[in-house]
Amino acid sequence: MKSPAEIITGRKSAWIVAVVTFLLALAVAGFVSDGERSPSATDSLPAGYDSTEAVALQERLPEDETSTAIALFTVDGDDITSQLPALQEVMDSVAPEGVTAQVVPSEDGSAAISVLTVPAETATVTAEQVTQLRADLAEEVPDGVTSALTGPAAIQADLAAVFEGANFQLLAVTASVVALLLLVTYRSPFLWLVPLIVVGVGDRVASIVATNVLEVASIPWDESTVGILSVLVFGAGTDYALLLISRYRDELKRHESRNEAMLLALRRTAEAVFASASTVFVGLLTLALSAFPTTRGLGVACAVGILVAAAFALVVLPAVLVLFGRGIFWPLVPKLGAKAITETRSIWRRVGDMVNKRPPAFIIGTLAALFVLSLGVFRVDLGLPTSEQFLDEPESISASARLAESFPAGSSDPTVIVTAATDEAELADLETAIGDVDGIDSVRMSAQAEGVTTFDAITEDAPSSPEARDTILELRGVTSQTADTYVSGSAAQAIDEEEATAADRTLIFPLILGLVLLALIGLLRSFLAPVLLVTTVVITYVAALGLSWVLFTQVFGFTAMDSGTPLLAFIFLVALGVDYNIFLVTRALEEAETLGTRKGMLRALAATGGVITSAGILLAAVFAALGVLPLVLLAQLGIVIFVGVLIDTLVVRTVLVPALALTLGEKFWWPRKIDSTIEGFDASRGLAGPAGSPSQAQDR
Repeated sequence: MKSPAEIITGRKSAWIVAVVTFLLALAVAGFVSDGERSPSATDSLPAGYDSTEAVALQERLPEDETSTAIALFTVDGDDITSQLPALQEVMDSVAPEGVTAQVVPSEDGSAAISVLTVPAETATVTAEQVTQLRADLAEEVPDGVTSALTGPAAIQADLAAVFEGANFQLLAVTASVVALLLLVTYRSPFLWLVPLIVVGVGDRVASIVATNVLEVASIPWDESTVGILSVLVFGAGTDYALLLISRYRDELKRHESRNEAMLLALRRTAEAVFASASTVFVGLLTLALSAFPTTRGLGVACAVGILVAAAFALVVLPAVLVLFGRGIFWPLVPKLGAKAITETRSIWRRVGDMVNKRPPAFIIGTLAALFVLSLGVFRVDLGLPTSEQFLDEPESISASARLAESFPAGSSDPTVIVTAATDEAELADLETAIGDVDGIDSVRMSAQAEGVTTFDAITEDAPSSPEARDTILELRGVTSQTADTYVSGSAAQAIDEEEATAADRTLIFPLILGLVLLALIGLLRSFLAPVLLVTTVVITYVAALGLSWVLFTQVFGFTAMDSGTPLLAFIFLVALGVDYNIFLVTRALEEAETLGTRKGMLRALAATGGVITSAGILLAAVFAALGVLPLVLLAQLGIVIFVGVLIDTLVVRTVLVPALALTLGEKFWWPRKIDSTIEGFDASRGLAGPAGSPSQAQDR
């Protein structure tokens, strides 16, 4: 009975595999739609925290299908008081039917505001209402008066607007980057199209499968999930393709039959790809333990995506490639009998020889350089203010900042206290207690129905300030005296998110390291090598975070790092970074069984150096494309992964890991024993006699 690899690469069966899988993929893409979301206000909030409980309780209100917008009016160099009657007429005409919007001037007369409610059944409805209000205000305000819209409704609408079309733009940029780098890598007008098309189809299938899995499992996801999923599938899928095609090219130099060459290439690549995909899959699934529902959705979606990427790389791609002759590589067609990359003096072999002269010196030098890069970690500030969460500041954010110059800083973003208390005396006492908290400018009851009452409290300080944080903490101490009473609003949510992300890091960091370590132990059947490899990945992460912080503050002008960046960057860098170590070390183990550890590592570096470097540069560039999306969190995530993958590819995998193996020799695989005693070995010529090269001996 034929093995799966023989079926995939067989002369006749390859056609069947290629056609059937593509037809199935097209059927999925054509007849199965993406999973549908049922968004909740608590999707992006940490489960079980005070602000989340407040939002969940607030959803019981009938008025929950409305939101608040604040119209801000300013007059340059003049007192706005004389314009109040005209502005009140404007608000009476533009406010939704049944809504009263009183125009209120600031104490110094430099600005005026009007608070009104707008329908918010869905994000689309809110966005439409905000867009219409902005247009109406701009058209009807008196000459010399400038209008702007802020408040929760406007911020929500602006967030939806910046994501509109962003995923398509990200997909286009990602595909273009992959196409360009494949073209440069293969220097062929034809070959690059095959992996690009295969991975592109895989990306579409991954999106459909992942979102439907999330829908069935009732796990929420947000607008950025599909975008990050596409980046991951394109990056990892293309990496796997590069590894397979590189091995296939080498086997074509030894075997006349392309089917036989692909069979050998697939068998030797499958173990590394399977190990890599399994490690990434397990690593991403650790996000399912996050306190944030949408982060759980991201982890599950990306875990599904990596399985789809590996399946297309190991099943569809070899079946499609084997249908073409050697001419697909034109003009660099691999000729039968030509030297394999391991038999040439490639740049990577020369790097290996250089490291081999003084491996301990390279270990010390590399670690010292990485330590210097890591110094920025000690200066990282976590917690990005709301005003800095967009790459391009929308009107709602700039208007909020201007409003704070004339009114109490919390006016545009009130703190919301939600209670299930129903006793009128108790509610009156609660309102009084809230107003007595230091830092609270004013408080008013904003809604009451279905046994739920809400109060809006205006803080004297900006919601993102340390002073506002202290006010919220004191406020929570007061409200905790009343049963089922919670504090929410952006300031309160920021406090809870910071605490929740710290808890996530404490739980997930050691868990993913332990799982990756176990996966490597199972793959290599050794202990010391996996420990060293995991350690190098952690060092890479710390160095990437330190260097990225310098870039954030000195180049991009960010004042802080989003609290979610370290966790997501750690997951992706550890899961994906260990890939390249797997590609290198599995090849080194294969060669070590014939040549010994030292010569095996040098040969593996020569064999995989080019393809892993190409894969690393491609993956780094693909994740850098996250900067196309409008949120600073995603831009920061893309930068950290970009820096980390380049450090891992160009320094750690090229120098540090080989230096460790060359220094330790056979002990590198402890407790595994490597038996490499083969008669007739010549370091410069490979195996003598009829067995031919080491690779040929293994072929047999």
